[in-house]
Amino acid sequence: MPQLLVWGDHPEPWPPYQPAYELTRGDIVESIHAAAIAVVDAQGNLLASYGNPFVFTYLRSSAKPFQALPFIEDRGHEHFGLTAEEIAIICASHSGTDEHVRVVRSIQAKAGLQESQLQCGVHPPYHQPTAVALACRGEAPTPNRHNCSGKHTGMLAQAVLHGWPTENYLAPDHPVQQRILHTLAEMSGLDTEAIMIGTDGCSAPNFALPLYHAAYAYARLADPRGLPAARAAALETIFAAMTSHPFMVGGPGRFDTRFMEAAGGQMLSKAGAEAFQGLALRAGVVPGVESGVGIAIKIADGDGKGRARPAVALEVLRQLGALDDALATALADLGPRLTLTNWRKIPVGEGRPCFVLGDG
Repeated sequence: MPQLLVWGDHPEPWPPYQPAYELTRGDIVESIHAAAIAVVDAQGNLLASYGNPFVFTYLRSSAKPFQALPFIEDRGHEHFGLTAEEIAIICASHSGTDEHVRVVRSIQAKAGLQESQLQCGVHPPYHQPTAVALACRGEAPTPNRHNCSGKHTGMLAQAVLHGWPTENYLAPDHPVQQRILHTLAEMSGLDTEAIMIGTDGCSAPNFALPLYHAAYAYARLADPRGLPAARAAALETIFAAMTSHPFMVGGPGRFDTRFMEAAGGQMLSKAGAEAFQGLALRAGVVPGVESGVGIAIKIADGDGKGRARPAVALEVLRQLGALDDALATALADLGPRLTLTNWRKIPVGEGRPCFVLGDG
């Protein structure tokens, strides 16, 4: 087990968040997004950081690969005959298209579940054409359209697999949630007592931990060498499923989907609400680093318009030497630098990174 860092290892505390992305109008900086960033390898080395890499924050949906991990580690996907596409949507924040609903329903059929058992709630599909089509048909959204329906179906399938109750599967003391908590703690190198628990938008427990530890978990997702065989195999299964079926993880135009489509199976991306971003990079993707690398990013203000998080993520990769020309070209409309236009499409300013990663 590597010797992991803790806050007290550093004599001078960092400010929690620092200016990271600025938007200009003419020659004036009009607004600034602050961020904290941690870049960690699979041995627990803090390779680079910005702001306070130990700031506590909720992972939100960036926790989903680790919430799926106990089910995959218990070989639930094999028991129910799930495909890689179905595993990917268990880890997803999907857009609620008909294709996403088809895959969620397929898991439910294989596990003997009903949509009515999902306790995620209901919201309109993120994919606007799908939302409009439902409205035109006079069809109200149902739980399977919820972006977390795959995660909830996976949690219910875990309960069915072990013969645990399904009625209260979201209770923090339910075996499903306890398995998730302990697994996340192990992956992030923390005691369970060090993880703060809140309630997510979908009513499931969610987890706050330092960025450094979240990045460490993502590094091990990309590079599980040295972990017990069952866990390493499960992590490989999740990484392969998400990167080979990126549409299931997000949907049309979504950053996670576009990023993984362009990254050739070497990098995994999973966003969380309020502008959390997790990235898992295979060994060798960062020049000079022979192990996997995890990146955890938090935009302090939640990035309501969604401009800063993708751009900051791409700038982090650029500074690490992991943003090659093909990836930069494919995602150029997302950053790192953006031309800002008004309603007449006249250029009025730009969005640009304003940070330099420091050594760990």
